[in-house]
Amino acid sequence: MDANRGMSLIRHEPQRPVLRRRLAFRESRGASTMTQRGSMSTNPVELRQLETAASQGDESALRSLLLQHGPAVERRLEIPAKWRAVLDTADVMQVTYLEAFLHISRYDPSRGEPFARWLGRIADNNLLDAIRALSRQKQPQPERRIVPKATQESMVALVELLGATTTTPSQEFAANEACARLSAAVQALPDSYRIAVQMYDLEGRSIEDVAAALGKSAGAVHMLRARAHDRLRELLGTTV
Repeated sequence: MDANRGMSLIRHEPQRPVLRRRLAFRESRGASTMTQRGSMSTNPVELRQLETAASQGDESALRSLLLQHGPAVERRLEIPAKWRAVLDTADVMQVTYLEAFLHISRYDPSRGEPFARWLGRIADNNLLDAIRALSRQKQPQPERRIVPKATQESMVALVELLGATTTTPSQEFAANEACARLSAAVQALPDSYRIAVQMYDLEGRSIEDVAAALGKSAGAVHMLRARAHDRLRELLGTTV
């Protein structure tokens, strides 16, 4: 499933007493939206059919499941009071929805796990990653921060941060190989992931700068970056 094409941003608007809750799905090029309307099916057979279709790559089925279960997952998220100024549940859900599109093939309804529980685990992991990153930001760890002196150096530093290794004996050639493969992998990331990695990891920009560029909170940027690193590890494999 192409996450950029299918859903590069999902805006989950706060619930208001007079207005109906909406989920807007905006494609990376911009135009498509889907709004929650009417009641959702609670028929177990129909839900299982949707789950099976979604796991097999049906984007329409996945959107239906997200519309049905996303609001309940968001409502149960609890953000500690100290982080609420820089992180909210909408941030968590935006990244969670994107992850659902990227990794729906990993969901196997035949194992008996409800889609809502699977989605909830993704949301919980995203929230935990954001809180950990925000905590580290309060207590900076310079050795974990990439401050590039040159493009190649920043690329190699990111490879090391991701924990990848090289199979090439020549150090100089290995660096060039690592840069080429990592550059290709970064370009293959969903837009918001790519921008977070490019600005923060490769250009040495601050979290605040990245947040401003993306129009997101600092907490959302930390989540995007964590998920981007996971995706890069997948794309690069165990070796570069």
